[in-house]
Amino acid sequence: MPERRVVTGRSQEPRRRFAEELRRLRTAKGDSLRQLGERLGWDWSLFGKMEKGETLGGPEVVQALDHYYGTPGLLLALWELARADKTQFREQYRQYMALEAEAVSLWHFAVSVLPGLLQTPGYARELLAAGGLKGAELEKQVEARMGRRELLEGEDAPPFRSIISEAVLRSPLRDMGEWRKQLEYLLAMADRQDVMVHVLPLNVGPHGLMNATVMFLRLFDGRTAAYMENGYRGDLIEETGAIDRLQRAYDAVRDLALAPAESQKFVMRLLEETPCNPST
Repeated sequence: MPERRVVTGRSQEPRRRFAEELRRLRTAKGDSLRQLGERLGWDWSLFGKMEKGETLGGPEVVQALDHYYGTPGLLLALWELARADKTQFREQYRQYMALEAEAVSLWHFAVSVLPGLLQTPGYARELLAAGGLKGAELEKQVEARMGRRELLEGEDAPPFRSIISEAVLRSPLRDMGEWRKQLEYLLAMADRQDVMVHVLPLNVGPHGLMNATVMFLRLFDGRTAAYMENGYRGDLIEETGAIDRLQRAYDAVRDLALAPAESQKFVMRLLEETPCNPST
C-alpha cells in the first residue's frame, strides 16, 4: 500500500495539532489573546499556554472554544486525542505514564531534580537540554512534560505528596528569571489543598533513598506501583516485596522532612534570596 500523502501540512502529533488548530482558528477570527479572554471570560494567558502546548486546558474551556468558533465537537475531539496520547513520551516512560494517568494518589521523593509534575517550562527546557536534547525533540519533550501537569490541575486531581531534597532547591537554573518562576510555581502548587510539599534538609544525614528518585502510584484496584529513576534510566516496580521495602524507606524519609508549612517558608526564603534580574 502506498504511503498516505500529507495533505494539510499540519502536525500529525495530537498535542501539537491541537495547539496548531487553536492558533489557526483564533487567527482566522481576527482575535488577539486578550480579546479572546475577554469574550469567553477566561484569563487570556490560559489561551496563550494552550496555543504554545504548555497546557491542554480543561474540557469546559475547550467546549467554550468549540461554541465560539462554530466547530461543534471538533476541538473537544482533538483535546481528547491529545490528552490520551502517550507516544509523545520516550518508550521507557510510556507504561509508567499510562499508570500515572489512572492513579488515585501519588507520593514522590526528589533526590536531584524537581518532579515533572511541579516543573515550569523554563525548568524543564534547561534540564532536558542539559541531558542532550535540542531542537524539535527538545520542544516536543518540554510540551509533553507540561501536559503531565494537568494531572494535578483538574477538579478531580489525585492527592500528591512530594518530598524534595534541599539539594534540589540549592541547584538553581542558570537563568535567574526562570528560577524565580519555578520557585513561585512550586509555592503556588504547594498552596493547593491536594498537594503537599516537604523539604528534606541536607543536615538530616544519610537515609534510605539517597541514590534515586522514586514515585509511588496508588492505583484504582488498590495496587501500588513505583517508578525509580536516576539520570540515565528508570524502572517500573510492581513486585509487592520491593514496593513494601521502598515504602518503609519513604516513610522514614518523610519523618525527617520539614512539615508542609515549614517547607513553604523555606521556599519563600529561597525566593527572597533569588535576584530579580535574569542571569546573563
